Amino acid sequence: MKKKLLTIVSVIFLIFACSQESSDSNSTNNVSGDGQGGSLATFTLKGEYLYTVDFYNLSVFNVSNPINPVKVNTIDVGFNIETLFSFKDYLFIGSQDAMYIYDVSNKELPKLLSQSTHFRACDPVVANDKNAYVTLHSNSSCRGIVNELKTYNIEDIENPILLNTRGLTEPKGLSLFGANYLLVCDDSVKIFDVSDPTDSKYLEEIPTKGAIDIIIRNNHAFIISDFSIDQYELNDTDITNFKKISTFTF
Repeated sequence: MKKKLLTIVSVIFLIFACSQESSDSNSTNNVSGDGQGGSLATFTLKGEYLYTVDFYNLSVFNVSNPINPVKVNTIDVGFNIETLFSFKDYLFIGSQDAMYIYDVSNKELPKLLSQSTHFRACDPVVANDKNAYVTLHSNSSCRGIVNELKTYNIEDIENPILLNTRGLTEPKGLSLFGANYLLVCDDSVKIFDVSDPTDSKYLEEIPTKGAIDIIIRNNHAFIISDFSIDQYELNDTDITNFKKISTFTF
């Protein structure tokens, strides 16, 4: 159920992002026309190429002709692959025991740049120019024993450096808001100031229970739970001053 829900939501946002390319050309969140998904997504759209992950592989499709997409490459990544996040010319792949970073400047030939291993756990990833953020959580499917938020410096993309580890309850999806804030789905949606990535600071929480993932577009946060999607408006001058706009239940 969770995988199906997250796939549906990711498709919605992928289509929405692409449809806004011409009307939102000045948006810093969509300058490339790429699709936008959450941190638990298993596929991402970059221009005319669709990238997907399964348990072992990264697959590349040319979708320039949407009626007849062509699979152009399959790359063996490893075992227990779970999530896929894109940023600029990089793919961040989360598995149950590692984070992999691939260069996709050559769209059809992704190149492995680096790998950072960790204790066995479920592993969503998000990133910006300087840092990657990884949540590890324990549950029956991942058979993990840790619940943590890890921060890596990725300025040297081929040599990620662990900067900070913070214990949490059971973190899942996460998303960046601007350069200084990180929202993490835990026992609530927790907001951290990450302006100093070596010392993330807890600020506030959005009281949404059972959150699985979060997608932020401009100043709107879409919080995905098992049976609902809550939309919040975020204030970029005061992150603690958020406002609930709507709830969609199913």
